[in-house]
Amino acid sequence: MSDKNIKAPGPVEGAMSGKIDYDEIRKLVGLLEEKNLSVFELEVEGLKVKIARNAPAPVPVLVAAPAPAAPATPEEAVAAEAKAQAIEAAKGHHLITSPMVGTFYRAPDPTSAPFVDIGDTVKKGQTLCIIEAMKLMNEIEADVDGTIAEIYVENAKPVEFGQKLFAILPKS
Repeated sequence: MSDKNIKAPGPVEGAMSGKIDYDEIRKLVGLLEEKNLSVFELEVEGLKVKIARNAPAPVPVLVAAPAPAAPATPEEAVAAEAKAQAIEAAKGHHLITSPMVGTFYRAPDPTSAPFVDIGDTVKKGQTLCIIEAMKLMNEIEADVDGTIAEIYVENAKPVEFGQKLFAILPKS
């Protein structure tokens, strides 16, 4: 429907006989845009007019699956990560952890084969997975040459910062 089909209403009366017509409302909207205001309120003789534009949308709340025994502070997260690294190092493994919160994907798309499987040999810089964060696809690469010993996360599952993704048995 175009603006040509809209008829301007007559004057609107307020609670205390204040009047405002369609042209005055249009002028107020123009003022709102001209001054780049998001909200404009006017009260004259008991008549209240409030005009708002580009109201912020409600912020969506993202709920991720809780990580088992998640540390409460960044210091505890670093300590937990160091402990996990020490355990894997004792096994001779090098851990690849998530550098961000997001969704873990083993393949570039649902119809493709996974980037790596357990037992695959990888080179430093080779893509191991993708983590989607805020609609951005972030490739996670191997930082050592070696063999994939363990994959800790299932495809399309949420991951937390510092969560173990892969264990690599480094090339000797």
